Amino acid sequence: MFRIALLAAALAAPGVAHAQSAEQPPVERKLVDGFEGRDFAPEGGLYYRENFEQSAGTYEFQDAVKRTGKGGLKLSIVPHCPATDDGCSERAEIWEKTELRVPYDKGVWYGFAIKFADPIPSGDHRYLIAQWKREIDAGADGDFSPFLAFRMNFGKLFVTVETNYLPPVSTGPENAAARCAAGEVPVWVRPEVNQMRMLVATDGTWKAEDGALFNSCTNAITVTSHGNPLPDPKSGWIDFAVFTKPGPDGSGHIEIFANGQPIVTVKGRIGHADKGLGANQYFKFGPYRAADTTDWTLYYDDFRRSPRCADVLTGSVCPFS
Repeated sequence: MFRIALLAAALAAPGVAHAQSAEQPPVERKLVDGFEGRDFAPEGGLYYRENFEQSAGTYEFQDAVKRTGKGGLKLSIVPHCPATDDGCSERAEIWEKTELRVPYDKGVWYGFAIKFADPIPSGDHRYLIAQWKREIDAGADGDFSPFLAFRMNFGKLFVTVETNYLPPVSTGPENAAARCAAGEVPVWVRPEVNQMRMLVATDGTWKAEDGALFNSCTNAITVTSHGNPLPDPKSGWIDFAVFTKPGPDGSGHIEIFANGQPIVTVKGRIGHADKGLGANQYFKFGPYRAADTTDWTLYYDDFRRSPRCADVLTGSVCPFS
């Protein structure tokens, strides 16, 4: 099993990803890592970030659990936060290298496969398995949530999209799921931080009461369902393909596929446009949670990123080229 410090020398060494970054813009690069070796592949552009929250985690290149090829990546976290620190989180996230990040106003396709190890957490808690964020420059006012996040609560998968605060169309009782009209989306509004979180996709076991946090309705985005729920975390390997193009001005566009099936198309106000935010978007994946008392393990395989859908969504019909 590898600990964080073991990668320091490897990250400093030049690799294929570094050599090619000067040859073409990051958004045009194709990144691939099947986690076949004993380290992150140079052509994948990934690394394990070092900080206090990440020290709750470990990563392991192993061959016992994999989706394709000879290996897969095991990411685990253990209880680590001090009992007195309410804001502490525990993570084992893999990041894109900074020099390979995509401009915030550009669209790009991502793919990754995930398998939940037993036991799958089933409590009411904050769990994330993948997230897309905008860079935050030094001195920016506030902490900004991911503009797109794959989350889990009560052992159920769901996806949220964030943007700057807009007055909701309607608001119901607190802790009661909103009943939104056609063309509206359930939303959790947070005007005090100029943000709001919208519920855009759920798995097949989701019930209305599971979305009690989303007690308002908004028309800031449109969500087109393609008739397929997110897979159940207990169903084995899940292969996601995702197109992300933030657009806080209303030009945002997201496509989500799971196991080759279209889940939702999201368009409209996606992402944040506050002063002090950076020029790029970035992706990170792995278990991330609020402080907890149990161990949690996920397996990942088949990471890919490309401006071309066909490089990521293989064997399915791309919604556009």
